[in-house]
Formats: sequence, C-alpha cells, structure tokens
Amino acid sequence: MQERRIEIKDVNPIELFGVNNTKLKLIKRYFSDLKLVARGTTLTVQGDEEMIQMFESKLDQLVKHIEKYGGLTENNIDNVMVEDPIEMLSGDGSEVLVHGNGGAKIKARTFNQRKLVESVNHHDMVFAVGPAGTGKTYTAVACAVRALKTKQVKRIILTRPAVEAGENLGFLPGDLKEKLDPYMMPLYDALRDMIPPEKLMDFIELGVVEIAPLAFMRGRTLDKAFVILDEAQNATVNQMRMFLTRMGMNANFVITGDASQIDLPNKQRSGLIYALDKLESIEGIGVVRLNRNDVIRHKLVKQIIDAFEDNKDEK
Repeated sequence: MQERRIEIKDVNPIELFGVNNTKLKLIKRYFSDLKLVARGTTLTVQGDEEMIQMFESKLDQLVKHIEKYGGLTENNIDNVMVEDPIEMLSGDGSEVLVHGNGGAKIKARTFNQRKLVESVNHHDMVFAVGPAGTGKTYTAVACAVRALKTKQVKRIILTRPAVEAGENLGFLPGDLKEKLDPYMMPLYDALRDMIPPEKLMDFIELGVVEIAPLAFMRGRTLDKAFVILDEAQNATVNQMRMFLTRMGMNANFVITGDASQIDLPNKQRSGLIYALDKLESIEGIGVVRLNRNDVIRHKLVKQIIDAFEDNKDEK
C-alpha cells in the first residue's frame, strides 16, 4: 500500500472538499479502494499506486474547474469523474478500444472497466459481475468489436437467456426473430454505437455478427469467435455448463451478469453464481467485479443501487 500527502494550495480547501467534507465524501464514492483523510490543506491518500495516480489526476481537474469557474457542484464532480479515463496511466485497459459512429472514442471509463479490458487481454475466459449501469456489457462488446476489426477473431456471437420467454413466447407477435429481439435489444444498442448501421446489417446477414438466445448455443463448437453471454445470472446451472463447454480454439468468452437481479423461476440456482464458485480459482479464467463506483448512468442510479442494497434483506 502506498501513501501520498497532497497539499491544496491554489484553491480554498472548503470549496474543494465542501463543508464537513460533503464533497470529499462524494469523491470518495468513486475511489472506494482508497483511504482519504483531509486535515486543513493536506489530503492524505492511501492505496494502490495506479489508483492514487488516477485520483491525483481527477483531483487536479477539480481544482482547475474551481480556478476557472469559481465553484464546484456535485454535478461538476460527477462529470469529471466519468469523463474519459486518464491518458497518463500506463498499462493495459486505457487504450481506445474502438472508434465508434461519428468518430467517438470508446474506452474503458472507470477503474474496474479498465481491469475488465486488461483481463480480456490476458485471459480467454472472463467473468464480469456487478450491478446495473457499470458498463459490463458495453465494455465487453467494445472488446469484441476491437477483436473483430483487428482480425483476432472471425465473428462475434452475443447471447442472453430469454428467461421470460417460456410459455409466453408463443403469444408475442411475429416470427421467432421478432419474438426474441426484445430480449436482445441491449446488445443491438451497444453494437449500433460501434458499427455503422448498414455494415452491422451486412455483418448480421453474413453471420459475422450473431445475436441469439442461449438455447441456440447447444451442440455447437465456437471457434475463432468472441462470444459474450450477457445477463448470465438468469442462466441455469445446466445452461451455464452447456455454454461454457461450447468454447473452441482461438475463442474469447466473456460472461457478464448481476447477481442481484436473478429472474429464474421456482428459485432455481443461478448458473453464474455456481460457475463463479467452482471456476474462479482455475488458472486462465479471469474474474472482474464491478461496483457502484463504476456506474456511468444518471447519478440517481448510484443512489438507487445503494438504497436497494441497504434493504436487500427486506421482503
């Protein structure tokens, strides 16, 4: 563990940290792995060296904001914390993953998203678990598109369990694809940010990009593919075993899920929880746990996650 003392010289510490450290407490939410202690104009920081570097860079941005605009609001802090990752940090995970539509640079935007990219770079199979809005699926799809564009793989396969389908599926209008598309929409949304619409349609027609329910994976061997199982908490143990054993040569598997949102009927055991328990210690399998500090949706999402977490034992 590293320790660093930062002197606040150019702005009033109260403006930066807030009365009774209210603003510092908000900043801490984005750096939960660091210990922050403010006394007067001195801020003591303890933790991982890379995380301290990231914190110092963000703190410098906050100081510059106060110097330029004369104040700092909670919204200002949120905006600074979720903007593009710090370029000064070395190591995997900070690079541009793919240039999206309109030239947007798509990168990992939080510390744990960077860890996810790094884990994908070094493992053939990665589990990414965490609450809603932490960018698990989006980051995984970006890694998949990068792998396709750099010809590391020949195709992308995205799959989810259609938990609610069951008996209700037949009552939905349209053919099978139209019935299933609503379950796959989050995957389409991510792809549309990264691949031009016309090209994406061509990829889907040619089978370069495949989006299908989990049941469609049975009996296949997935070679030279980047395969993402999304919403894996809603896969049963048997489905998870079936999916993981589809892995062929030169394949990358990423399994994403949120253990707090299991929708399986009849209290069936989640395949995601079972797999983590049995497989986490196996060499070659990466596990990345994201948390509320990685949430990059509206700031209320963090508060909602906190509220439900605080009352998770209530019926």
